[in-house]
Amino acid sequence: MLIYLDGKLVPKEEAKISVFDHGFLYGDGCFEGIRVYDGNIFRLEEHIDRLYESAKTLALDIPLSHAEMTQAVLDTVAANQKRDVYVRLVVSRGFGDLGIDPDKCPKPTVVVIADDISLYPQKFYDEGIALVTASVRRIPMQCLDPRIKSLNYLNNILAKIEAKKAGCVEAIMLNIRGRVAECTADNLFIMKNGELKTPDLLEGALGGITRSAVIDIAEQKGMIVDETRMGLHDIYNADECFLTGTGAEIVPVVNVDQRIIGDGKPGPVTMELLDAYRTLRTTEGAKVQYDAVEAG
Repeated sequence: MLIYLDGKLVPKEEAKISVFDHGFLYGDGCFEGIRVYDGNIFRLEEHIDRLYESAKTLALDIPLSHAEMTQAVLDTVAANQKRDVYVRLVVSRGFGDLGIDPDKCPKPTVVVIADDISLYPQKFYDEGIALVTASVRRIPMQCLDPRIKSLNYLNNILAKIEAKKAGCVEAIMLNIRGRVAECTADNLFIMKNGELKTPDLLEGALGGITRSAVIDIAEQKGMIVDETRMGLHDIYNADECFLTGTGAEIVPVVNVDQRIIGDGKPGPVTMELLDAYRTLRTTEGAKVQYDAVEAG
């Protein structure tokens, strides 16, 4: 495996960063998780745009242009000769000292990894999954804007631990007002009375790329889409519920906090959107040119 590290493609064993990197010491940085489907990097431009928006809010100057970063991703995928892969793009504050002062970090670290991804089993899509509500609340916007995809994921990780202890793969996270924000690694949607609803981003959700794609598909199909405020009452009484995410794609939810959603089976609209998404994912994005890309 070849890893892009600060301008070079190097073997996995040689891809090392300093223990003084502030991404390691403090979670100071941002990242993107991107899917490649049959050589098509799904919505790469949108992912790159979101990375630079996160970095700007963090006052982190990425040492590559948008075009150079895009090429770095394309080259890394091509060099590893894989057509279906998960890309992790990381930008940290870089090498510094043991203090938190970002000015002590002269140059950010840029890493691109193209590796296999562990996917949800097919039964999750056929039968749906159960969720629980985590006691851990989303960090409020006045502390850290949740639209930043930062390297500090402890808030989500603690909620994930609760989900696993409850025997679930995901948990719903509420904001400090008790409104639904998102799940630990996915956005959340419901269908109610013919309308597709999802929490407004200002309620504490990350602006997911898959979330955006699903909204686009739904609107093209003539569905009413409402980005709004929601409580658990709305989730419990939904006609359908599903999650969206880069890894998950679209996963039906049939049980939340031991309340059956709808008829307890994946809903028809959920499955219609999943079918449409699986068509879109191989046609919209950036095509990888699998010519020889030399390491070093």
